[in-house]
Amino acid sequence: MWTSPNRTVTHKDKLHTGEGDMERGSTPRVTPEKLDDESKPPKHAAKTHIMGLPTVLFSGICYCMASGSMVLLNKHALASFDFHAPSALLFFQCAMAVVLVKICELFGLVKLQPLKLDLVTIWFPVNLIFVGMIGTSFYALKEVGVGMVTVWKNLSNFVTAVGDVAIYKKSYSLGVWSVLCLMMASAVVGASTDSKFSWHGYTWQAANCIFTSAYALYLRSVMDKVAEHTTNKQKMDEFSMVYYNNLLSLPPVLALMIAFGEHQNLLAQPALQNPVFLGVASMGGLIGFAISFSSLWFLSQTTATIYSLVGALNKIPVAIVGLVGFKEPTNPQNLASIIIGLAAGVLFVRVKQRS
Repeated sequence: MWTSPNRTVTHKDKLHTGEGDMERGSTPRVTPEKLDDESKPPKHAAKTHIMGLPTVLFSGICYCMASGSMVLLNKHALASFDFHAPSALLFFQCAMAVVLVKICELFGLVKLQPLKLDLVTIWFPVNLIFVGMIGTSFYALKEVGVGMVTVWKNLSNFVTAVGDVAIYKKSYSLGVWSVLCLMMASAVVGASTDSKFSWHGYTWQAANCIFTSAYALYLRSVMDKVAEHTTNKQKMDEFSMVYYNNLLSLPPVLALMIAFGEHQNLLAQPALQNPVFLGVASMGGLIGFAISFSSLWFLSQTTATIYSLVGALNKIPVAIVGLVGFKEPTNPQNLASIIIGLAAGVLFVRVKQRS
């Protein structure tokens, strides 16, 4: 059961994804510059129970399960089946998201902005950054362990904060910068003690941090321009962003497939004959799309601060499952850096909320 949220998530509610977190790059997050410290849930939040649980708890569980499963399923698809075409997998999941969101529109679950040349023209630069963000996340996830990917994703907070200061002339407290430096230190120490360290993998991950921050910073400046061209003269809603991002991603991702030579032997890859791989890849795409629903549902039931805190806490079990499930080699120093990095992510939410 999914209850459609009544409020539209604005660009101020977005944080650089996926969580996006290896998500579709469209999950609403709380911005690092403004955490909405509401003491009560929104007035429209449902007061009912689902399966004996309060709606807010049930929606939070759905969000956490979808977000965590997305990372683990994509890691499984990329690392466990000897599949050497990450861009092809990304193309499949983008196409799947477009089909699913159009089906939802057909059944009246969502309302999408129609494809308009003026909107496409404004949105396409955002989309190119989006492709860079999700593309580099796939290549990084293929070679870097889930635990370290989770820690390194925190570095995008640091890059975004620097961008906020340089571009938008914002200022942050000493506590915020201290936590951000702690994140950076844990990431560097973690990489240096990673027994499976790969310059190739960590270069992709560093690029992902840059693209993730660029997406958040550039999106912030574009949303007001987009509002001038939408049918309702409002900022583009979450599901229209899913539609535009994934549909417009198909040509650039196809270009990446050609550039990396993945098209030459794609159909000959043994993984494509493995029904388990096909199931994992399909579930990854389905859950990636479901994140958009579950995140909006949870955000409509709780405060922005709680939403952001739960997102940070959710990285802990994901990292643990990744370390154990994929038998990722570690050592005391590396494990300590992962723990510190994850704790710094949670602390960042609290410090930012109080500043």
